[in-house]
Amino acid sequence: MINPDDLDPPRPKVKLRDLEPMSIQELEEYIATLEQEINRADAMIAQKHAHKSGIEALFGGKSE
Repeated sequence: MINPDDLDPPRPKVKLRDLEPMSIQELEEYIATLEQEINRADAMIAQKHAHKSGIEALFGGKSE
């Protein structure tokens, strides 16, 4: 079975920020922003797992 993700063009890699010039306050804000993004990604993963489970329940078997 074809994985739809294989059809998408490659996505650019995330560039790491230079942390050296950032103040403690900026670093703490940066961490908070990253934690929000991690939570958002976790929620999307859970949503996609639920969708996949629903498809598997409907059609049976494992979809890859």
